[in-house]
Amino acid sequence: MRLVLNDPTYLKDSITVISDLVNEAKFSVTDEGLELVAMDPANVAMVIFKLLASNFSEFKVGDKKELCLNLANLKQVLKRAKANDQLVLEAGGDNKLKVQLKSGATRTFHLPLLDLGEGEQRVPNLSFPIVVSTRSDVLNEAIEDSSIISESVTLSVEPERFTVSAAGDTSNAHISIPADDITKIKSETKADVKSRFSLEYLKKMMNASKLSSEVHIYLNQDYPLKIEYKVMDKLLLSFILAPRVEND
Repeated sequence: MRLVLNDPTYLKDSITVISDLVNEAKFSVTDEGLELVAMDPANVAMVIFKLLASNFSEFKVGDKKELCLNLANLKQVLKRAKANDQLVLEAGGDNKLKVQLKSGATRTFHLPLLDLGEGEQRVPNLSFPIVVSTRSDVLNEAIEDSSIISESVTLSVEPERFTVSAAGDTSNAHISIPADDITKIKSETKADVKSRFSLEYLKKMMNASKLSSEVHIYLNQDYPLKIEYKVMDKLLLSFILAPRVEND
């Protein structure tokens, strides 16, 4: 396997975000690209990541390849990559991933491949009657506003309005975002929909806004949340987050 990226930014930034949620993960390398599906250690959040083969200047994989890695170690290596570095990933028979950063000098790192000893993670088949599409900074600001009040947040949608709210012991926050040219709401239901989620997890997921200026938010009543960032023909980074129950 030999993969070459002339611009490592998308991979570097994605792994930085993912490593805040997942410690160890199994990458699949196929003809379509580099993919990852992983759960956080508490089984509260799932990460789905795809970096398409079209990003790579060289993409040789042959049969499907699986790379199990410690993401903290991978992040530390990728942090050393500059935008003008060529990034080369190679896996041979020594049970290590060779990572090279090439510019004026060639810097080589060898990361051990792990044996996670588990089956393949599968993305659950979820149903979302509501999709809110907006600028990433709009959602980021609403989440930051809510985080000064509480440790959890309620996301709700009523006709033509997306609301982010939080309640503490004595204070509350209510951010009302109308459907307009910036925020678009697609709904297959006439009913109001709301669910509550952990702000600790959401704030980690919001860091993916560095990858895309637009975010898609998938909602259902008292149901898991899906947040999706994508760059057309380049990458997808999405998250599924379990809801908080009202009496926790």
